[in-house]
Amino acid sequence: MSGPLDGVRILDLTTVILGPYATQILGDLGADVIKIEPPEGDTVRYGAPMRNAGMGHIFLHLNRNKRSLVLDLKQPAGRDALLRLAAGADVLVYNVRPQAMARLRLTYEDVRAANEKIIYVGAYGFSQKGPYAAKPAYDDLIQGMVALPSLIRQAGADRPRFVPSTMCDRVTGLNTVNAVTTALFYRERTGKGQSVEVPMFESLAQFVLGDHMAGQTFDPPRGPMGYARLLAEHRAPYETSDGYLCLLAYNDKQWRNFFAMIGSEETFDNDPRFSTQTARSQHIAEIYAFVADHMRTRKTAEWLEALTVADIPAMPLNSLEDLLHDPHLNETGFFSVVEHPTEGAMRSMAVPSAWSESPPGTPGPAPRLGEHSVEVLRETGYSSSEIETLIAARVTLTAD
Repeated sequence: MSGPLDGVRILDLTTVILGPYATQILGDLGADVIKIEPPEGDTVRYGAPMRNAGMGHIFLHLNRNKRSLVLDLKQPAGRDALLRLAAGADVLVYNVRPQAMARLRLTYEDVRAANEKIIYVGAYGFSQKGPYAAKPAYDDLIQGMVALPSLIRQAGADRPRFVPSTMCDRVTGLNTVNAVTTALFYRERTGKGQSVEVPMFESLAQFVLGDHMAGQTFDPPRGPMGYARLLAEHRAPYETSDGYLCLLAYNDKQWRNFFAMIGSEETFDNDPRFSTQTARSQHIAEIYAFVADHMRTRKTAEWLEALTVADIPAMPLNSLEDLLHDPHLNETGFFSVVEHPTEGAMRSMAVPSAWSESPPGTPGPAPRLGEHSVEVLRETGYSSSEIETLIAARVTLTAD
C-alpha cells in the first residue's frame, strides 16, 4: 500500500455500512485494514446483486483494500488472538453497542491492557451518557429521529420519506474517519492513545440542526425552526419545456444577470424582495416560484447555454445511469473496470481526493471471507500448528 496512512494498522471489527465505509476510506488512504469477521461473515456480504455467494455489491465497494481475518470472539482463543493483534495495532474500530464489547471482555480497558497506545473508536447509535445508550440504531431509525422524513413532507412530499441513501451511516462514517485521523495526530504529538465515541444520533442531529435550528438559535427564539430556503415548495429541479434542470442564482451579481437574461433587468432594483440577500431569504418561497414559472418557457439545453453565458450556476438533472456516462467523471478517471480475483470484471470508483506528496495507490479487491486468516495470524506470531488448531476449533476460518 501507499498513501498518507501507510504504516498505520487498523483492526476493523465493524459490519454493515457505517463502520466499513469509514475503514474503506482509511484503507484507500494507505492504512493496513484487517477486517475481523465472525465465522458467518459481515451480513452485508449477502445483499444482492452478486456473482458469488458472500460477495454482494455493497460489500465489494465498502471493503476494498482490506484483509479478512475470521475470529470467533465468543471463544477464548478468538479473544486472545484479537488481543495479540491489538498489541501491534494502531487503531481498533467497532460499531456494535458498547454493551456487546463488554460481554466479549473487549472494552477499552481490556484492549488498552494489551496496548496502552491503542486508539479505540466506537461508532454506534447513541452517546453512552443518555437514556438511549443501549438502544440499537440503523440508518432508517436515525433518519426518523433527526426529522429527515418529516422535513421531506414539510417541503412538499405527500408523506414522510427516508432519504434514498444510507446518509446517516455515511455521515457518521466520515465523522469516524475524522476521529481516527485526529486521534492519530494527537498520539503523534503526545504519545497517548485514547478511547473515542462517535454516536450516530448526535452526529446527525448536529448535521440537520446546523441548517434547521433557525429561529430557535436565539434565546428568546426569533421565529420557528426550519431553514426556509431548504423547505420552499419550489426548491426542486426546475421543470423546463422539455425536462428538468438544477439552478441556483445566489448572489446579487447572479440575480442581476438572471433578470437581464429574461428581459426584466429593472426588477432587481425595483422589487425589494430581490434586491438584497436578506430580503431574498425572507421571501424565498416567492422567489423560487418566480424562477419556476420562467423555467417552463424554454428547453433545458437553451437554458443551460444561456445560464452558462450569464455565469449563473446550473447543471442538468442526472439519473443514476447518467452518472456512469458523465464526461467529467470519465475524463478524471473516476470509474474504472477492474478484474476481481473471484468476482471478475467490476466497476470501481477512484479515491475522491488528490495528493501531491503521498498519493494513495491503486485500490485492492474486497476479500473473500477468511481470505487472509492464515496470513495475518502468521504475522502475529502464530505457528502453523497453532493456526491449524484454531481452524479445527472454528475459531478461525479460511476462504474456500
